[in-house]
Amino acid sequence: MLIAQLSDPHVRPNGVLYQGVVDSNRGFADAIEHVLTLDARPDLVLITGDLVDEGRPDEYAMVRDILTALPIPYLVIPGNHDDRARLREAFSDHGYLPLRGPLHYCVDDHPVRIIGLDSTVPGQHHGHLDQAGLDWLADTLAQKPDKPTVLMLHHPPLVSGIPYLDEYRYFDESSLRGVVARFGNVEAVLCGHVHRPLVKRWAGTVLCTSPSTATQIDLKFAATAGPSSHDGPRGYLLHSWSDRDGLVSHMVQLGTFAGPYPFA
Repeated sequence: MLIAQLSDPHVRPNGVLYQGVVDSNRGFADAIEHVLTLDARPDLVLITGDLVDEGRPDEYAMVRDILTALPIPYLVIPGNHDDRARLREAFSDHGYLPLRGPLHYCVDDHPVRIIGLDSTVPGQHHGHLDQAGLDWLADTLAQKPDKPTVLMLHHPPLVSGIPYLDEYRYFDESSLRGVVARFGNVEAVLCGHVHRPLVKRWAGTVLCTSPSTATQIDLKFAATAGPSSHDGPRGYLLHSWSDRDGLVSHMVQLGTFAGPYPFA
């Protein structure tokens, strides 16, 4: 099974630039086009939050318009820039999304079970799952404790070391870690939010974050560093699953580069 993970497209209304600078809509469309040029077409696409930038209905209409170019089944979860109710309405034809409350769900139609978690806190930018969400996750994982499973949520439950990112990270990660660590079948925890590729051993599994299809947040560790990002390199993650090798993840950079060159 091949899974493409796109994240943080921050789609704007038609003709409006992200942060007044970047054509994020074009970046999202380019990522979809690149997925479709792979020599092995993915079976599923995961979009790990911040589909839009301001939670506006016209932004969600633009997302759906761009996604008409994607003939592959896809799953969405909200990010801190999304509006839960408007996302639910925009994707009302996606039957896996619950009709009320947080957008937690489980899709078990593939060799790998996909659990989507809604880590958003309405009106805030940090991530959190309440006790009801943690209980739902534990119950869902317990239903098939032997089936390979991928969790996806927008906010990675880690400290990145980048000060202006960590101000709105997933807080109380120990409670979530305590649930996930009880199950040995979680192949990976897939996140977005940080606009960078990060990897961490966490809760007995692997946690990784996808770059954004819009911009990359700069790597700055100084405590005095202010928010900073660049128009690239954009990218996405590609996850390959097999019974023999488990889950192997690749980072794909978007852009045109010299080559190909033969090598031995």
